[in-house]
Amino acid sequence: MKYILMMNTMKAGQEAQGIMAWPKQDIDAHIAHMLKLNQELLNSGELVSAEGLSFPDQAKRVRAGNDGAPITDGVFPESKEFLAGYWIVDVPGPERAYAIAARASAAPGRGGVPLNMWIEVRPIMGAPPK
Repeated sequence: MKYILMMNTMKAGQEAQGIMAWPKQDIDAHIAHMLKLNQELLNSGELVSAEGLSFPDQAKRVRAGNDGAPITDGVFPESKEFLAGYWIVDVPGPERAYAIAARASAAPGRGGVPLNMWIEVRPIMGAPPK
């Protein structure tokens, strides 16, 4: 079964206090943790996709206008938190998805202290019935 694991992070607009303000060795350790996790999931055949996302100052919300043309809104620096990245995994069940999410959550932060950030786990629905 496929699951999406979504990593939400610090408040939008606080990037300066986030990872970019960490000492280089802490940033390197954090990235190494994520790369190792991704490689292990790739080797086990469980990784479908994983991507980091840009900061909210690059984001826009879009909807269709009455004529179908895109209408954009944003950016939203007042957001409580933002989606920093995601993994799509194909695993036997939710317990394995939760275990992977916990490993991602424990990525080291400043001074090597685990971040223990929330990772939202959701099953991916299959195709709609015919």
